[in-house]
Amino acid sequence: MQPKARVYADPSHDLDQFDRLPDSIVLLILNKLADVRSLGRCSAVSKRFNSLVFLVHDVYVKIDRVVTVDGDSDDPLSQSSPRHRNLFCNFLKLMLFTLLKPFHNLRSTNCGNKPVFPQLSHHSPAQVLKNFTHVRNLRIELPAGDVGTEEGVLLKWRAEFGSTLQSCVILGGTRIDRKLVSPEHESPVEDSGSIPDSFYTNGGLKLRVVWTISSLIAASTRHYLLRPIIKEHPTLKSLALTDADGQGTLSMGEEQLKEFREKPVAASASTNRTQVPACNMKLKYAPYLDIPGGMALQGATVVTIRPSSEGSSSSNIRSETDAFISGAFDGPFKAAVRTLMKRRTYLLEMNGF
Repeated sequence: MQPKARVYADPSHDLDQFDRLPDSIVLLILNKLADVRSLGRCSAVSKRFNSLVFLVHDVYVKIDRVVTVDGDSDDPLSQSSPRHRNLFCNFLKLMLFTLLKPFHNLRSTNCGNKPVFPQLSHHSPAQVLKNFTHVRNLRIELPAGDVGTEEGVLLKWRAEFGSTLQSCVILGGTRIDRKLVSPEHESPVEDSGSIPDSFYTNGGLKLRVVWTISSLIAASTRHYLLRPIIKEHPTLKSLALTDADGQGTLSMGEEQLKEFREKPVAASASTNRTQVPACNMKLKYAPYLDIPGGMALQGATVVTIRPSSEGSSSSNIRSETDAFISGAFDGPFKAAVRTLMKRRTYLLEMNGF
């Protein structure tokens, strides 16, 4: 008769292998995660995670929906919504319900049972990020673009700010669609290389002015509303505020953030936005433009903007501006800007507002 084998529990099976990872590796993983909603869920996993989540350097905040403080919901993505074109005018009065939900029951390990974010339903993004004390790179994505356009119209902008506007580039087109490949559409518009007289008489110039002013208002409003976030996060080295439509991007680098903290921001007298200084603008236009991906852009326009006070005589300024313009957009829109920059330049001036 053979003896019965005895089964013993292996102590190594009770050990969580993830606990063997050093904090530096866990932080590297959390930095790759970045999404603040997911980080909120991770912080509720364990005390260790709770202590590490708020030390991450890279944070990404995606806003899917906004709800008023009194609880009435509003869908900013709806074209019929009265807030679709006034998102930023009401931004400080709005709560980020879907963003804050993961943090709602989060408790602090150092303060007993005290919530890390008390009364989150009434807090702004700056307060959501308050406990992230080591943020270096922050990206915030809004649910929609700020400038309303007709269907088929292309409008994209990118702006750089310090304490005020430093550079802005706007790419627009009256219509973007699939390129027709039939021979009769190979040259749909006669192009002499200059802006035709009809551009001034049929409202073409007026439309570009509206695009420019609307984009600058959107950018300066975003800039003004970032004040509390920049103030409370001295570790920030890069900041970008984009939208899900891909319409506009406001970006600030390390030097620009430093300037923002050291120089007072000039606010517009009438609205909650940064005052736009007097600017010089360069407009380039093509009635029809083929862009990669089998697309065609009608009424293609690029507008580059810089404050009048900075001038453009310095070779360093010119090279920095050229680099900013060439890298403002990705994919086919980058190619469109590159082609348009070879066109004839028309100079305009704009007063501050």
